Amino acid sequence: MSGPQIGIGIVGYGMMGKAHAYGYAVAPLMRKLPYRPQVRVISGRDATRVAAAAAAYGIQSWVADWGELVRRPDVDVVDICTPPGTHAEIATAAAAAGKAVICEKPLAVSYAQAASVRDAVERAHVLNAVGFNYRRLPAVSLMKRMIDEGAVGKVRLVRGSWLSDEFVDPTIPFDWRFDRSMGGSTIADLGSHLIDMATWMAGPVDEVSGQSETFVRERSRREVTVDEASSALVRFASGARGVFEMARTAVRRPCDLTLEVNGDRGTLVFEYARLNELLYGDGQDRADLYGMRRIRAEHSSHPYAKDWWPIGQGVGYGSSFVNHLGDLLERWPEGPWDPGFAQGAAVQAVCEAIERSAAERRWVQVAEVTAAASPVRP
Repeated sequence: MSGPQIGIGIVGYGMMGKAHAYGYAVAPLMRKLPYRPQVRVISGRDATRVAAAAAAYGIQSWVADWGELVRRPDVDVVDICTPPGTHAEIATAAAAAGKAVICEKPLAVSYAQAASVRDAVERAHVLNAVGFNYRRLPAVSLMKRMIDEGAVGKVRLVRGSWLSDEFVDPTIPFDWRFDRSMGGSTIADLGSHLIDMATWMAGPVDEVSGQSETFVRERSRREVTVDEASSALVRFASGARGVFEMARTAVRRPCDLTLEVNGDRGTLVFEYARLNELLYGDGQDRADLYGMRRIRAEHSSHPYAKDWWPIGQGVGYGSSFVNHLGDLLERWPEGPWDPGFAQGAAVQAVCEAIERSAAERRWVQVAEVTAAASPVRP
């Protein structure tokens, strides 16, 4: 690599660590960056596995102690790709060391933790970002742009769902995903993406009414402490209404994410199964053209599309990480980075409001969550 570089340290070598390593490797190929990322070290508790991951990902070195990674002088950015229950501690330590921090979602497993780490990066004056990578899909970013330009008029309804079959099999052994203190709730894990995209497009959420269920309550003779399926009615500050659903028990639904926004002039629909497309219904179309048009979000005029392939070739899941990390690298070192920890904490507050509503069987204002949380050490 030639030219100025940014030293990256990735904490975590699993699927998300691999996705981020891919993003750093490909971003300089797809766009011109003022600084080139160099992933200098990766960490993980299992020495054998992290060593194998470092070799596979083309990373120079590995360590078994994330604290050692944070302290390294050649690491400028700490990128956290570990289970959610570990995020706050690592991010706080990285901020204290003066490192920029990128953290996978959800930012934490509670709003108190999320607010604490948000405050930590603000006190340290370090760049910070949360991995809401779906914003960086061309179709989703185009959806946001069209809403801002008035394509649907005043937003009235927002509908989001994320269905998967990850927990369908009752014989899956217990691991951290079934432990709320480590994996967070399904509301936070899947719902954080829905809430981020919805609030990005329709503004903040004021109040929620949620429900949750855990169908398989024990695995490997250990209690499952996470919800398997949840949903919520939502009231936005703007007056818009919404519905969210998150489930890991939907048979033959591998990763079915949908987002629909209805306004007083039109409708926009994104379906992850067709991630390069948007459905758009324009209320001002001629009556004989009634229905939805399909937009191919691959034209060079569309967000991110010009950085990729000719129209018709499409982009995929990995491209969202390339676009996300590329945006951050493009703004190094001045920033700002977006979405940052403030947005991560705001999303966590909505998640916690849904969790509280489901437990207490009542409408819960998001302000109840934010007001009740006091600074704590994560």
